[in-house]
Amino acid sequence: MEDFEIVEMYWSRDESAIAQTDRKYGKYCRKIAYSILFDHEDTEECVNDTYLQTWNSLPPHRPEKLSTYLGKICRNISINLFEKLTAEKRGGLETEACLDEMADIVGRESGAEEQLDVSLLTDSINAFLRTCDPQVRKVFVQRYWYMLNVKEIAKENRISESNAKMTLLRTREKLKDYLQEEGFSI
Repeated sequence: MEDFEIVEMYWSRDESAIAQTDRKYGKYCRKIAYSILFDHEDTEECVNDTYLQTWNSLPPHRPEKLSTYLGKICRNISINLFEKLTAEKRGGLETEACLDEMADIVGRESGAEEQLDVSLLTDSINAFLRTCDPQVRKVFVQRYWYMLNVKEIAKENRISESNAKMTLLRTREKLKDYLQEEGFSI
């Protein structure tokens, strides 16, 4: 089933839209949530919350690319749950490492979010990524969007772990310089 057909089902309030969404994108959403939470029960909770939030937001939204829309919702719900679960006890999970690596560049506290126009920041990061070599962009997105660990990134891209780490470090440094040139205070 095509995305526009599933979206149309949401708009007509056809409850089978959720089943169709799960059939087409369930595995994708579960991968996103699990790579952040590393827990099957929490993953299922986030995927179900993703479907609920999608149900509640369609209409008024009408996304052209449903996978991107679902991925963003699932990722945000998963990160929020992760932060809730680890508020008192910080662990060594990959999610925490990813958030810490990017904190110097884009901030992490709600105060930083208030200072930066998130939409402009997102546009600037996307513009930066378009200037990157496709392989570098893929490694960066795997780490900071899908929150894969360095070992998985190295394996999927057939590069060494040290090469993956160096690529990420250099890309973060270039992103930081790029954002400063764009007028963001880092």
